[in-house]
Amino acid sequence: MPIKHKEQRVAVLIDVQNMYHSAKNLYGKKVNFAEILKAAVSERKLIRAFAYVVRTKTGEEKPFFEALSKLGLETRVRDLQEFYGGMKKADWDVGITIDAVKTASGVDVIVLVSGDGDFIQLVEYLKNQGKRAEVIAFGKSTSSRLREIADEFIDLGETPEKFLLKK
Repeated sequence: MPIKHKEQRVAVLIDVQNMYHSAKNLYGKKVNFAEILKAAVSERKLIRAFAYVVRTKTGEEKPFFEALSKLGLETRVRDLQEFYGGMKKADWDVGITIDAVKTASGVDVIVLVSGDGDFIQLVEYLKNQGKRAEVIAFGKSTSSRLREIADEFIDLGETPEKFLLKK
């Protein structure tokens, strides 16, 4: 397994909804995305960093989106779909996968910040393309298969105080 070195070019893809809900459900707190980005890049060369977010009708998340942008994250925004009967859906899986595949040719490492098992095939594909595929997520809410196949898995749950906001 290749180790991390300063010359590696890195792309970071953050599934914001996945991280938000995991932190909220497991710890009742919000995610410190600055620390997650730092852990993902790990003193290597950051080429691109994407944050996949969902916009609601109220627009209450606008300051949060601006904060992500200030961290140097390119926000990809999708509107929350509301269906008859009250069901809501906001799925970024295909968008994240497409960006990972498109970005892969320009980097050595793709860091996926999500515990979603839907990304297993993406990680397998990236590894088959000779890319290093790392996953960062809260272990308790991460697909065990995703953990297994990643070149490296960083469990945010091992040091939650570092990756969660104090308030």
